[in-house]
Amino acid sequence: MSASTPSDNEHAGARPWTVAVLGPGGVGGLLAALLSRAGHRVICVAGEETAQTMRRSGIRVCSGQFGDFTAHVETDTELRDPVDLCLITVKHTALSGALERIPPQAVGNGLIVPLLNGIEHPSVLRGYFGERNVVAPGVIRVESTRIAPGVIEHGSPFTEIDLAGSREQLAPLAAVLTDAGVRTRTVADETAALWTKLAFLAPFALLTTRYGLTIGEVRAERRAELVALVEEAAAVSAACGAPVDPARSLALYDSFPAQTKSSMQRDAETGRPTELDAIGGALLRAATRHGTPVPVAVRLMAELTSG
Repeated sequence: MSASTPSDNEHAGARPWTVAVLGPGGVGGLLAALLSRAGHRVICVAGEETAQTMRRSGIRVCSGQFGDFTAHVETDTELRDPVDLCLITVKHTALSGALERIPPQAVGNGLIVPLLNGIEHPSVLRGYFGERNVVAPGVIRVESTRIAPGVIEHGSPFTEIDLAGSREQLAPLAAVLTDAGVRTRTVADETAALWTKLAFLAPFALLTTRYGLTIGEVRAERRAELVALVEEAAAVSAACGAPVDPARSLALYDSFPAQTKSSMQRDAETGRPTELDAIGGALLRAATRHGTPVPVAVRLMAELTSG
């Protein structure tokens, strides 16, 4: 029996959904737990060790926003049942290998929602899943970390998602996520949604990782580079058809707690693969396509890749 397509079911928001989560880490694990707690069937797709751990113990969440709770989910190393929704929440560095766990035919007619950093993954996913499925890229704003398999520490006082695509198709999903506690809205312009995040994320990630500094230290010690890089990222974003306000980005950086680190910086500190190419590399490739000079970004990328 296949899951019905949410967009074809006017009562989709009133019934439990079947949701696959590829990569139940900091973001995926939190969303899986929240959706399970809201009454949906959740299938976490992961490696054998993680799958076994979550099969025994569920997902334990420690959160100031949502409280501390344990959610019980199904787990597997490969998706075998059709779903209403497939959340792709792996790191960009693991995407190609992880997709082997989600055969396109297994998804059925479900929505595909990637919540990855960068701007280049939607085309990869559309090529993989084909025209049968709607790929609706999302942008998530949250600080959430997997501290052990099935153990999630959610630190931010907010969890927000923008879904890019047709409001008619995505409204039922937005309602499901909002009901689970995730403030969700739909936006029509996919390019604007992805570039707004990348133009903000790239300066933060590149500078904190290159110098091993928190955002507070970057603000104090590397302010000129921060301003220059924000302006470069905004210029590339505008060239791609998605104007952003550099002053707003700087104001947001200034509002961050001084000890805040980027996820790329944390990955580098612990020896994990970083998303340098998905973030900085994508910025440089877009700059090259549009003939936009980005000297600070070029230098930082050269230093980071040579180190």
